[in-house]
Amino acid sequence: MMHLFCILGQVAKDVNIFFDELEGVNSPSKDDDSLLHHGNLTSTSDDASRLEVVGEEVPDKNKANGLYFRDGKCRIDYILVYRKSNPQTEKREVFERNIRAEGIQMEKESSLTNSDIIFVKLHAPWEVLGKYAELMNVRMPFRPFNPFTAGAPCILVRCCFLNGHFIEINGRSRRSRRKIYYLHRRYKFMNRIEKQISRFRGWLPRKPMKLDKETLPDLEENDCYTAPFSQQRIHHFIIHNKDTFFNNATRSRIVHHILQRVKYEEGKNKIGLNRLLSNGSYEAAFPLHEGSYRSKNSIKTHGAENHRHLLYECWASWGVWYKYQPLDLVRRYFGEKIGLYFAWLGWYTGMLFPAAFIGLFVFLYGVTTLNHCQVSKEVCQATDIIMCPICDKYCPFMRLSDSCVYAKVTHLFDNGATVFFAVFMAVWATVFLEFWKRRRAVIAYDWDLIDWEEEEEEIRPQFEAKYSKKERMNPISGKPEPYQAFADKCSRLIVSASGIFFMICVVIAAVFGIVIYRVVTVSTFAAFKWALIRNNSQVATTGTAVCINFCIIMLLNVLYEKVALFLTNLEQPRTESEWENSFTLKMFLFQFVNLNSSTFYIAFFLGRFTGHPGAYLRLINRWRLEECHPSGCLIDLCMQMGIIMVLKQTWNNFMELGYPLIQNWWTRRKLRQEYGTQRKTSFPQWEKDYNLQPMNAYGLFDEYLEMILQFGFTTIFVAAFPLAPLLALLNNIIEIRLDAYKFVTQWRRPLASRAKDIGIWYGILEGIGILSVITNAFVIAVTSDFIPRLVYAYKYGPCAGQGEAGQKCMVGYVNASLSVFLVSDFENRSEPTSNGSEFSGSPLKYCRYRDYRDPPHSPVPYGYTLQFWHVLAARLAFIIVFEHLVFCIKHLISYLIPDLPKDLRDRMRREKYLIQEMMYEAELERLQKERKERKKNGKSYHNEWP
Repeated sequence: MMHLFCILGQVAKDVNIFFDELEGVNSPSKDDDSLLHHGNLTSTSDDASRLEVVGEEVPDKNKANGLYFRDGKCRIDYILVYRKSNPQTEKREVFERNIRAEGIQMEKESSLTNSDIIFVKLHAPWEVLGKYAELMNVRMPFRPFNPFTAGAPCILVRCCFLNGHFIEINGRSRRSRRKIYYLHRRYKFMNRIEKQISRFRGWLPRKPMKLDKETLPDLEENDCYTAPFSQQRIHHFIIHNKDTFFNNATRSRIVHHILQRVKYEEGKNKIGLNRLLSNGSYEAAFPLHEGSYRSKNSIKTHGAENHRHLLYECWASWGVWYKYQPLDLVRRYFGEKIGLYFAWLGWYTGMLFPAAFIGLFVFLYGVTTLNHCQVSKEVCQATDIIMCPICDKYCPFMRLSDSCVYAKVTHLFDNGATVFFAVFMAVWATVFLEFWKRRRAVIAYDWDLIDWEEEEEEIRPQFEAKYSKKERMNPISGKPEPYQAFADKCSRLIVSASGIFFMICVVIAAVFGIVIYRVVTVSTFAAFKWALIRNNSQVATTGTAVCINFCIIMLLNVLYEKVALFLTNLEQPRTESEWENSFTLKMFLFQFVNLNSSTFYIAFFLGRFTGHPGAYLRLINRWRLEECHPSGCLIDLCMQMGIIMVLKQTWNNFMELGYPLIQNWWTRRKLRQEYGTQRKTSFPQWEKDYNLQPMNAYGLFDEYLEMILQFGFTTIFVAAFPLAPLLALLNNIIEIRLDAYKFVTQWRRPLASRAKDIGIWYGILEGIGILSVITNAFVIAVTSDFIPRLVYAYKYGPCAGQGEAGQKCMVGYVNASLSVFLVSDFENRSEPTSNGSEFSGSPLKYCRYRDYRDPPHSPVPYGYTLQFWHVLAARLAFIIVFEHLVFCIKHLISYLIPDLPKDLRDRMRREKYLIQEMMYEAELERLQKERKERKKNGKSYHNEWP
């Protein structure tokens, strides 16, 4: 047995040496900045001779690039900005004195453009970084401490990897030999085809969506074990250079952590940088970008100058719009929270591909079957059917065939594949969320977020100021803290809920105004001078109403933000996360209702409660409610969704990128006019970053909100507009690069913060998924003509009782769906000015309208027919069956898809097992050492194990 262990030990040693040689030759250093351009100081090495050679040149270059102190050795980790004219001098002095007491080095510089502005540069030495990294449990890569026992698992994994690679190569060679063995049985013609195919494949790019690894640094830190940093076990961590062991984002996060806990005044609540920013003591606080994002040299020939340049070339540039995102690099530069947002956005965009493809297929199916649609044919051929006017007095009688174009357009969206697509999108939303949970778990594991827990949050200064007189013990920390009474909290929540209800009523009032506009305008357009508008008065009314509605939406959004901010502050949330969740919920609720209220009106109320000719329902007993077009209301819903979706996305993209671009351009223009182009290029990095726009005060709120509202548009009314996923996909492809460009070039570098998931937004997505099932069921059953056509085909059409529902079964459907009205029964205020003599040469006696009512000479004139009740029962039955079926499918999918992938679960179990083994071996080694020391010292001891 001992001989076997010696052999294994020697093998492990040899393999370890072999891998060390491989890593030394082929793989670059794991340090964050050691992989950058060779001309930068961050490209360091442990070779003393090299440092001696370049030791004089590197500090001079560092002094010029604006990333270091004046000595060119201390890297700037954080920047504070204030104005000398600001009266809060005493607080700043106490704060900065306490910063120095924590070990942070400080240096001040005046602005080159404004002498009143002072930049405070902060640098954390190695001792401070190590101390607080241990307190913050920052996980860093480490090497196992025992080269045989603890290192063996890594060697086994690598050996398995090598053996797996070797087996794969052997497998390929065996397959190739098998191919050669059977070669003589194949025809020469097939061999020529295979050669041509292989030659054609050689011309095609290999994996075009993946980034070129030669331009990316080695980001595969996941092959190494990571553990919370410990100064006592510092020799176990992989430290090539102390200056680059902690990357820049981690250094800034540590410094920010310190600044949040430094006092600026005597008193238990006078603490933290956020309070100084809120009271105006400091104007700004931000970490620096790592230099310029542009370079005169090509990244392919000279490499990246810094990580910002690398992100711009491989992520924010429009030339790489079709490639995958370098999420590991995004996470390293901007932190896990922003990395998770872009991971979610990329996942959402990728999942839109099948939805967009199926939606486009449904649309193309409507195009290809357009000439075979019996309903459209009957509408286009119905020259003898005269429809009643759609508004009072000025609207004329019209032939049903005049709406031929609208009937064909309606068929493009309302066809046999619509129900399938609605079910597909409901299932798609569930699959998207379930697989996102799996993807998030993989990302959390790769980014060391599985065991990460948020720290106990600090109490908001506003909460402390309001409730500082009443305190109670915190059950977690055991320290006294301000306390909000239950009655006070309930009263504030009631007031806040009342405010929310009032604002929703404002939205409903705005929709009511749009309804009145549509009712009034349709008559105006019907009497318009231009024949184009007069003949298409309803379409013109819908189009202008949608545009006005969009303007009202954008104006109310500004108001809602202020109201949501006021109501959230009125609630006095205890912590920042509670404040953020409350604000997010209010803003989403406001904007969702604001954006979709008109769409809900068109989908479920337009033309449903208008009455019938001779007995129209009216608003305030004055305005006649608007009717649907003779071809149905679905065309109005499609126009509403299409115009709002395109205008909203265009406006959001302009505000996200265009507005910061204009502001930064104006700032650069003023600097060029005052100091010239050459002087501007020599500005230090902190000056350049200060002139950039700060990140949104609400963090990623606007980015998430835009995408969540788009997700609602994509799923809630998708049965009426199958092209919505395609528009969302095209927008998101642009959105990813716009956001990347904005983060890299237009905004100051945000603080790298950690997060395990997307927070409250996931619950909102689940709520939208549930709502989408209900709305799509009602759209198919109520808004579209799917159910009336189905009832006619099986009950009243030529195929009644035969169990068929093809196009031949729809003959006569249009005539059966129209009721007859006696023109002499018109009310005086709704009687048209024309008598319809232009159609037949004599005044019309009868006109038709969309409804299922008895003729005027029946025992009960204009009463509902039996077909109406059949259609109503079928609609209710469809809604119930559709919802239960889709919800069952959604729950079944949620149950069948585990939250963790099997390979990830196995990896986590394997890691847990290896850690237990290493702990056992370490304890065993410690006991053996103690036993040897006792023997050596000659001390007596009991016979303990082992």
